Amino acid sequence: MHFGRWLHLLCLSLLLNGCASVSPTSTSATLDRMLADPALNGATVSLMVRDARSGATLYQYNPRTRLVPASNLKLLTTAAAMEVLGPQYRFSTQLRGNGVQQGERLTGNLYLRGLGDPTTQLADYQALAAQLASQGVRQVQGDLVFDDTWFDTERLGVDWAQDDESTYYGAQISALTVSPDTDFDAGTLIVTAKAPATAGQPVSVVLSPPTDYVQLSNRAVSGPGNTYGITRRHGTNLLQLTGALAPGEQRREWVSVWEPTQLVANLFEQALAQQGIKVLGRRVIGGATPNTATLLAEHQSAPLQALITPLLKLSNNNMSEALLKAMGRQTANAGTAQAGVAAVAAFMQRQGLDPATLSQVDGSGLSRRNLVSSQNLTDLLLATARQPWFKAWYDALPIAGNANRMSGGSLRYRLRGTPAENNLHAKTGSMAGVSSLSGYIQDADGRRLVFSMLSNNYLGDAAPIRALENRLAVALTQWRD
Repeated sequence: MHFGRWLHLLCLSLLLNGCASVSPTSTSATLDRMLADPALNGATVSLMVRDARSGATLYQYNPRTRLVPASNLKLLTTAAAMEVLGPQYRFSTQLRGNGVQQGERLTGNLYLRGLGDPTTQLADYQALAAQLASQGVRQVQGDLVFDDTWFDTERLGVDWAQDDESTYYGAQISALTVSPDTDFDAGTLIVTAKAPATAGQPVSVVLSPPTDYVQLSNRAVSGPGNTYGITRRHGTNLLQLTGALAPGEQRREWVSVWEPTQLVANLFEQALAQQGIKVLGRRVIGGATPNTATLLAEHQSAPLQALITPLLKLSNNNMSEALLKAMGRQTANAGTAQAGVAAVAAFMQRQGLDPATLSQVDGSGLSRRNLVSSQNLTDLLLATARQPWFKAWYDALPIAGNANRMSGGSLRYRLRGTPAENNLHAKTGSMAGVSSLSGYIQDADGRRLVFSMLSNNYLGDAAPIRALENRLAVALTQWRD
């Protein structure tokens, strides 16, 4: 009797601990049931699961149906960049002159030449000005030329949504730009508003980096209702602050600027003035630097193998577009999205993949004219795993449930407390009616799988679709053939 009671308590303990002795097994039928979820009624899904070593297909559902991938397209862009540009590739920003120095005077023009670096910050431009001052220059007789010709003048991607235009993730692309933070949200300003303690009083506003390039229309006040908001009027740098912010509350918003090259011009002129350097000539935007101009100072970015971490973890659109145009410049001497797409297609062909089976128009996935299938993405994941730079790329993918922002990235709040936590390495993607998740995961036997799930045309909130993606990830950790 005593033994029977002990055995009963042991079994109850095992049950409460989630079947500690035996893990449930997932099969194709498990995924069939998942795809029958009512959240997918009227939606279109492309799903494929494969063995990462052999490439064998373990499950497929509409594997060759092309869908909008959103930010899953960054898998293709970054993988191509690692091969085309190389893991050690660095962006550069140069200060050049086409005259000679005579005492404190620099004859000729001064050129600030941008080579596409989306990570350059105000401090980097200030350091360039300080390097020039350290050489004894106090006066520039010619013009100050801001050279952004390394990339074309197409500031936005193909068919980007109009209502994304003032957002940080829809910021304009320029070869000469500035980031306000270490997330490298290039082409944007951080607008910090603080409400005073007295209701009805206007909020105070601070811009980072500090600039007078934008104009403020501040109608926001301290008060109840939490209706504060900020917009930028199309074609201008007029920032309109409206609504109410609770007394004592502070709010930070990231707002893109119109023409980031001119924002750089504003900031660099301030930097020169702080160093006591006076320019006698004009400000010239978009002029080309002569090949004979002498290098006076230079700033280089971190290597690409380091830059892909913030890019993939935080799904940085502007960095992705810079990489696409940099590939175009590298392969065809044309800093255009079209040349970059051609470079990506050539990379695919070298990996034995067929670029004719997909459509790519930008680097970030922000356009709805991008179309890929789960077959395309799992083919890419298999090919990438064979590359010498694979570890750096794999580590740059968001890791499920990892609370560290630069480890977990866009997956840091998902799948905590599940077998997918710190197991799943994958890229997320999201826009209205679109959700995607593609990457690598280990199954119940420790075998690495690759998978891709693309969902389009669902209605309502994305939460039920993400819940299905999470169920898929957990199911794959329990997969057994």
